[in-house]
Amino acid sequence: MSQSTAATQEEQNSSGPPHRFGLVFAALMAAMLLASLDQTIVSTALPTIVGELHGVSHLAWVTTAYILAATIAMPVYGRLGDLIGRKSLFLGGIAVFLAGSVIAGAAQDMTWLIIGRGVQGLGGGGLMITSQAIIADLVPPRQRAKYMAPMGAVFGLSSVAGPLLGGWFTDGPGWRWAFWINLPVGVLALVIGVFALRLPRRAVEVVFDYLGFTLMAAAVTCTVLVAEWGGTDYAWSDPVILGMAAGGLLGWVLFFYSQSKVAEPIIPLRLFHSRIFNIATVIGLLVIGIGMFAVIGYLPTYLQMVYGVSATESGLLLIPLVVGLMATAIPSGQLMSRTGRYKIFPIVGTVFVGVAALLMSTMDTGTSLVVVGVYVFLLGAGLGLVMQPLVLAVQNDFPGSDVGTATSANSFFREIGATLGTAAVGSLFTHRLTDQLAARLGGTSTGAVGDTQSLTPALVHALPEKIQNEVILAYQQALTPVFRYLVPVFFVGLVLALILPEKKLSDGHGDSDADDVGISPVPDRGTQAAAPTAP
Repeated sequence: MSQSTAATQEEQNSSGPPHRFGLVFAALMAAMLLASLDQTIVSTALPTIVGELHGVSHLAWVTTAYILAATIAMPVYGRLGDLIGRKSLFLGGIAVFLAGSVIAGAAQDMTWLIIGRGVQGLGGGGLMITSQAIIADLVPPRQRAKYMAPMGAVFGLSSVAGPLLGGWFTDGPGWRWAFWINLPVGVLALVIGVFALRLPRRAVEVVFDYLGFTLMAAAVTCTVLVAEWGGTDYAWSDPVILGMAAGGLLGWVLFFYSQSKVAEPIIPLRLFHSRIFNIATVIGLLVIGIGMFAVIGYLPTYLQMVYGVSATESGLLLIPLVVGLMATAIPSGQLMSRTGRYKIFPIVGTVFVGVAALLMSTMDTGTSLVVVGVYVFLLGAGLGLVMQPLVLAVQNDFPGSDVGTATSANSFFREIGATLGTAAVGSLFTHRLTDQLAARLGGTSTGAVGDTQSLTPALVHALPEKIQNEVILAYQQALTPVFRYLVPVFFVGLVLALILPEKKLSDGHGDSDADDVGISPVPDRGTQAAAPTAP
């Protein structure tokens, strides 16, 4: 056996991370932060952006373009990474993301801003997937837990920090800095990736599934637009929504049929033969997709309307969610690394999320902000116990040749669930609010309030006290019962967590399938390449 082969095999069997992993991990965390941050950073800046660029009618597309592009890109990056290696995809994703940031930051009209956001999404979706999959390439499953947990915390942090930073940039140096700030961080991650990241190359000739990609893009676009527009821009019974819903359903049927007929599918149907993949994906869709994004999406509006806090203050009041998430995600990662067990964490986490939702359904206008903060902390603590253990369970159930594909498919369906869940909660909230306002405001009060579709926090708290109280009660009665409606959803998640199979986390890369996928290690200057992970 040659010295090179012996060194490579020794690193494969190692239970710890490779040389210079700390530097690489910092770059992966930065990439994950950038990609997840840009899902929400424009939310508080949108009124100023569309005002300057004269595009109020296209406001929704600034966010939708990013979500659409990122969702569509996820499974493509995941599958290609398994086939050709992840380093080039990771670096390419950063480059595409930075190009989109430049386009958006320099945009002089809404068309170019939306194009920039779409380009950002194409890069950002890849960064979210490749960052997690590269960890799987470098670290065995059992040790991987303590590195995946901070990634989950970064994702939660960005969901809260995004709106805060967007508002701060808008009020300070200007909204374009929401995009310019990506450049120094992204370039640093790119440089580290070029010089420090050493991953196996996979010598596989790839025939890209263009038909599958087209069908998937069409299905995702129709699904996301139905969720974004239904009940808001168009009535649910509008022919546009019905037509897109039918088109989305047909697109999904044709997409999955096509995946059974091609040599290298984007989402191989064999993934669905795994009970762990199926159950973990549905838990993530229900508990994270709906649980986290429903609260982040609508609680700030509730706080502004009911408590009269500013937009920035309502964002700061979500910080307990991040604190709770980090307080459980990092210790649970350490425990998983020590024990090799993960099943208990989604069970306990789902209970926490369900209890938090039940408690939030009891909030009224007399509930103190301290109590609200405790409920939000409990929600974050639950999410911290659910997010990364599910990803880790999925990765642990597949060989190294499918880790990226499985990770991306899991995140892909979670993103779809987040979009649909947020839209469903929003539609229910809006419907209830309209009914509450109509019931509480008589003819005289309606005249004093004006157009109820144009209510702002400032306007509400400038109303006469009696009318103001009725509007506040309308918002409180519209939203808090919705949290109670989510409890059965989380109960289903709990049942699934209880039946989630547990496969003990592997201690090393000993059963690598490198021979099956044609992996050839890329030697570092003086060190050998990290071997691919095979749970």
